[in-house]
Amino acid sequence: MPESECSVSILSGLKGLGLGKLENMDIYEEEEKKEQEKPAAAAVHKVDEKDLIFDKSFVCPVCDSSFASKVVKSGKAKLLGTDQDLRARYDGVDPAKYEVVLCPVCGYAALSRYFSGITSAQAKLIHEKISQNIHISAHNEETYSYEHALERYKLALVNAVVKKAKASEKAYICLKSAWLLRGYGESLQEAGNPDEKLLQELAQQEAEYLENAYKGFVDARQTEGFPMCGMDEVTVDYLIAALAVQGRKYDVAGKLIASLLTNTAASARIKEKARDLKEQVLGEMKK
Repeated sequence: MPESECSVSILSGLKGLGLGKLENMDIYEEEEKKEQEKPAAAAVHKVDEKDLIFDKSFVCPVCDSSFASKVVKSGKAKLLGTDQDLRARYDGVDPAKYEVVLCPVCGYAALSRYFSGITSAQAKLIHEKISQNIHISAHNEETYSYEHALERYKLALVNAVVKKAKASEKAYICLKSAWLLRGYGESLQEAGNPDEKLLQELAQQEAEYLENAYKGFVDARQTEGFPMCGMDEVTVDYLIAALAVQGRKYDVAGKLIASLLTNTAASARIKEKARDLKEQVLGEMKK
């Protein structure tokens, strides 16, 4: 039977209901039209790093100069996951690249959470030991490269040492530096055909920074109060345990993990991560 006749037979009988003019309708015409008019699927939009950062104004507490430093837009980057040592990974941007604020006039540098919190005595030390000797090149790129970010972290660490910062601040700089180096290595691998020698160097530097972060946090845990670097006691204990595992200090890690698993103040998330650490320790000790 021809298709047109089929359509008529399906709707025949509508004339008796006063709808005779509709008996010859194509029952799928509207759907076919919609399908034809349906726009093509939009291409997957790749997040551009420069769209996730902006220039924020700062006033240097050492030399009173006004300047801009690039920071990540709050809430704009999509969280992809968290590493064992609490490093957060985001789509399109590595936040670690933008956490150091550097005064281009006097060379004072610090992680953003510590930048303004400086005493007059500390400012004097920085002026005498850093500002009078440093030479800073202008940076005019839209984003910070990993190489430039690493330079900023080194300046933040040397500033922390010069101003006699707390162990926790120096440990936090070392931890973030390790995260930055890890991100650098990942970016090289994602780009394809990476320099294996450079990857090994980055991994070695990361391990050294993690070891220094461990030492600093252990010291701070014994001498400082909480919150520490924005973290509560449970989070710091987990972080030390994770760093201990990475440094193969299984006795320290085991004690902290056992304490975390029985700590009623520890969240379900921290306990789950602690259990993962425990499994890793048991597996590595069998090797």
